Amino acid sequence: MDSSLPLLILSILVGLVHCSTDNHHLSATRHYGYCVLGAGPAGLQMGHFLSKSKRDYVILERNSGPGSFFNIYPRHRKLISINKIYTGRRNREFNLRHDWNSLLSDKPDLLFQRVSRELYPAADAYPRYLHMFVKELGLRVQYGVDIGKVRAMQSSTGRSYILTDQHGMDYTCRVLLVSTGLWDPQKVQFVGSDLVEGYESISADPEDYKDQAILILGKGNSAFETAQSMLGTASRIHLYSPSPVRLAWQTHYVGDLRAVNNELLDTYQLKSLDGLVEGGLEDIAIVQQREDERRRSGRTKRTRRPNGREKRGQMYLTLAVLLDNQEGKNSSRVTAANLPVYHNDNFSLRQPYDRVIRCLGFRFNFSIFDGSACPPSSDGVRGRLPGVTAWYEGRGTPGLFVLGTAAHSRDYRSSAGGFIHGFRYTVRAVHHVLEHRYHGNPWPSTKLLITQLQSWILKRVNEASGPYQMFGVLGDVILLQGSHCKYLEEFPLQALSHFSSLSGHGVSKHGLLVLVMQYGLNGTDSLGPGRAESEWTRAWKSNFLHPVLYYYETLPTERDMRHRPSGWPLPRPKAVHHMIEDFLTEWDGPISHSQPLRRFLEHCLQADLRAFYAESCFRLSLTHRTPPLFCRQGYLKKQGVVSDSQLWQHAGDAGLMATEQDSGSSGADASFPDYLTRAGATMSLGLKLDF
Repeated sequence: MDSSLPLLILSILVGLVHCSTDNHHLSATRHYGYCVLGAGPAGLQMGHFLSKSKRDYVILERNSGPGSFFNIYPRHRKLISINKIYTGRRNREFNLRHDWNSLLSDKPDLLFQRVSRELYPAADAYPRYLHMFVKELGLRVQYGVDIGKVRAMQSSTGRSYILTDQHGMDYTCRVLLVSTGLWDPQKVQFVGSDLVEGYESISADPEDYKDQAILILGKGNSAFETAQSMLGTASRIHLYSPSPVRLAWQTHYVGDLRAVNNELLDTYQLKSLDGLVEGGLEDIAIVQQREDERRRSGRTKRTRRPNGREKRGQMYLTLAVLLDNQEGKNSSRVTAANLPVYHNDNFSLRQPYDRVIRCLGFRFNFSIFDGSACPPSSDGVRGRLPGVTAWYEGRGTPGLFVLGTAAHSRDYRSSAGGFIHGFRYTVRAVHHVLEHRYHGNPWPSTKLLITQLQSWILKRVNEASGPYQMFGVLGDVILLQGSHCKYLEEFPLQALSHFSSLSGHGVSKHGLLVLVMQYGLNGTDSLGPGRAESEWTRAWKSNFLHPVLYYYETLPTERDMRHRPSGWPLPRPKAVHHMIEDFLTEWDGPISHSQPLRRFLEHCLQADLRAFYAESCFRLSLTHRTPPLFCRQGYLKKQGVVSDSQLWQHAGDAGLMATEQDSGSSGADASFPDYLTRAGATMSLGLKLDF
């Protein structure tokens, strides 16, 4: 026997074993506690929180790097998210109020300003920032994994989700966190829609539109961004949509038209050929007129562009009801009678267009989810977004949470949840929900003495970025517990009726306070005279962003939440306190802000919350059987602020401290009960002070 034969057989067997092992590896299912679908800003933000809490997770991304959306959009490559670097402050939390691009992390220098210093940065900078975020935090991201199918499976151990990629590899997880964003262009079907170009595919070179008449369908930021890019080259630009343009500085919604994109409003109002028109999209038709009809109607003049080429294939906007045959998607065989100008010679859009461009935004991709795992479409937003609960869990899909822009149905057109500077906080809120539900960790809280509560509230309203960015959506919940309280930050307000089950904290008989940032509901012209209030007794009429405190004796129910007044983030409370709006957004005025807040807290807590210097506490401890609460919880426990006679005199003259004559009273202001009554709240100053 040939001595090499056994070696040959052995090598074949080893090769078969290796081949079998490789095939087994390729067909194996990978198991994780958490699967994050998409490595955009929302997915990476959740990845940071999961990594920080040492959870078993993976981030699956179909492209070769993070934030691939920003490699394509916006098409004209300028972000409209503010990157304000210089605020005059060194407070990191405060600065996040004006940094709309950075994600949250424990690294103080991991900010977007490291890749761009521009106020409105170039879009190419954002993928670079996300790559830096992944690298410096060591996030577990798998690139090149294109999930094509998501299904749910129920077993004896509970519900799980199975994700299948382009190679047939399965990923199984108990919790699925969908952060795929919005990629599918929003389209409207009408006669001639096949003649329309899409925002996602048009040229971004202004020279390609030289001396052309352009019709843009839509009046959002993508439409105006597109119009602005060709403003200097197109012959005329018209924007058409059902609704009038909404300006962000009027609506306070950052998704409405931003000033950085609105130059066409000048050329429209100053009559330089451009304009805006309202009308339904489903009822229109885009058509091309027959050559013989063009001759008959007198439109036979052939014009040439500057490059010498003849203009051909011009299109008209008409109404579908004027067409003879409405069955086809497109018809180039139209007569003059099929055009609105035949019936109304003053029709606004009677002139032909060289190009029609669709800029209607994007929608969520539902197609990868099978029936067992697909969240329903939301009732509003024309079904473009998935329907989610107040804590961002898909309706009817337990264990599947939607993050980022795709979860914007909860606050569409009312807050910033569809944008990075908003959803970085809602993602953190979802993580708190996950920690409690699956790991038994209650929502993080801070235990405070009630004498510390006023200072803590003032600190939050003057620097906290979460409630400031997610106004009316995330709020601080204060659980009153007698001489103490628990302070929970940034709870989803619309989930307040489920507070205990989501947070792991109970509500005592003392009730709770909720701190919210919100705009006024008066509909005042945001640039007109009388647009702001400055008198604290009229704080409830504030128009601009300002803090509001709601006091409840018991937790609101689901019914209460459903029947809350229109425009209110919460149901009608037992008492409410508006802190007067401030031009500088600094709520630290002793008369306008601090004193009214203290009086309101005293009413809710039925306690004296005045602050005293150490020498006052010493005197009151000797002369009163029960010194003020501040002295009992501070000075008598060897805490407090030492003063001298000069400080005392200054504070007394300024009205900031009680004088000797009124030290035994509550320091009530006669105007305060009237102020609360006008604010729709009840007020009683029957404080039981045992002096």
